Amino acid sequence: METIVNGFATINPANGEEIKEYHFMSDDEAEKAVERCHEAFEKWRLKPIEDRAEIIKNIGTHLTDNKDKYAKLMTQEMGKVIKQGLEEIELCAGICEYTAKHGIKELQDENRELPNGGKGVITYSPLGVIYGIQPWNFPAYQAVRYSIANLMAGNGVLLKHAENVSGSALLLKEIYEDAGLPKDLFTVLLIDHDQSDTIIEHKLVRGVTLTGSPDAGRIIAKKAGEVLKKTVLELGSNDAYLVLDDADIALAAKVSVQGRIYNNGETCVAAKRFIVVDKVYDRFKEAFVEGMKEIKMGDPTKEDSDIGPMAREDLRDKLHEQVEKSVHKGAEILIGGEIPEGEGFFYPATILANLEPGQPAYDDELFGPVASLIRAKDNEDAMRIANASKFGLGGGIFSKDEDKAFELAKKHFDTGMVFINSFGVAQPNMPFGGVKDSGYGREHGGFGIREFVNVKAVMKVNMD
Repeated sequence: METIVNGFATINPANGEEIKEYHFMSDDEAEKAVERCHEAFEKWRLKPIEDRAEIIKNIGTHLTDNKDKYAKLMTQEMGKVIKQGLEEIELCAGICEYTAKHGIKELQDENRELPNGGKGVITYSPLGVIYGIQPWNFPAYQAVRYSIANLMAGNGVLLKHAENVSGSALLLKEIYEDAGLPKDLFTVLLIDHDQSDTIIEHKLVRGVTLTGSPDAGRIIAKKAGEVLKKTVLELGSNDAYLVLDDADIALAAKVSVQGRIYNNGETCVAAKRFIVVDKVYDRFKEAFVEGMKEIKMGDPTKEDSDIGPMAREDLRDKLHEQVEKSVHKGAEILIGGEIPEGEGFFYPATILANLEPGQPAYDDELFGPVASLIRAKDNEDAMRIANASKFGLGGGIFSKDEDKAFELAKKHFDTGMVFINSFGVAQPNMPFGGVKDSGYGREHGGFGIREFVNVKAVMKVNMD
């Protein structure tokens, strides 16, 4: 990204051209922004929850009304194919609808009887200003996911978005306020990393949520922990999709292609490692390669493009370096694996095989359209390989016996989310989050709305 004094430029990854220049806030501007957000929160927290729900519902409507504009901007800023940008906005609108409908119940007071006729009330009180640090791969969804839940809970929200999607962040603020959200309650901070550390330490900030890499998670958790502030971390992963010996191979290959190349392969919860038992390995390998060969890389604004460019040149360089290191250590390229000529930060649909521990394609997260094909001896060995990872965000199981697959997922798969004979990114009514190096805490499904509230006990104890 181009270096600008006290600022930055957003770059179109399809052609490398500059979109817009932005300047960082001064320290004083950032300080005042936090204070204004807190002032807005002090009024919002007292607003009846039903009124908050109406505004949240209206935000969903406004997102839908602006979906073409928003999808176009996301494609321009980070290379998402336009049809998937439209799907992203539809998901965001669904989150608003679900939260408005079910959030009231999740936040209702609970009455409990105490010994000797006493009375107890559990109330879910808003904490205050919540600071979110979000990545570029889903410019709308990443911000909506945590902000809508916290706004519904009665909190104020700060957003530090990735620099390359700053336009998307500011458009979201505009949509929120056009839908009736009080000014400054949702505030976008254009700040650098040093300023971000100061925001974490700010006395008016009561919680921090991050979506990013495990390394970033460790840094943010430490900084927040030093000032005794709760964190929710959604970090990276190398999600394993298990193809068991009784899998429908045609279905498994089709879904695996979709799961690997969706959003240009730049998804935390994407299908990344394909662990296939020996009995069906050759059949799956053939079908998987044929499916990836059909993937069309091209202009993300065109409807017939399956994948667009990667979001930044440095990200493509890192991915290609991981591929080359894996090959140097014995991996085999079945398809792709070469940087194409021409403008833009494109990378082709790629499959690596002959994978073993010690190779980046086996151990690490490959954040792009590169699939890791791993052979397992049998079903038990496939689950062992999947769970041996340091990550644990999502995963999948392909088996014609769905009851067996659900049991395996519930009792043996050490990960936060598991898809059976399918692939998906998120569902508003299901929890989203991981374990191990993939982080902690949950969003969606009613769980996220209680992550940053004060679970307060109010009691009248019988003193007789």
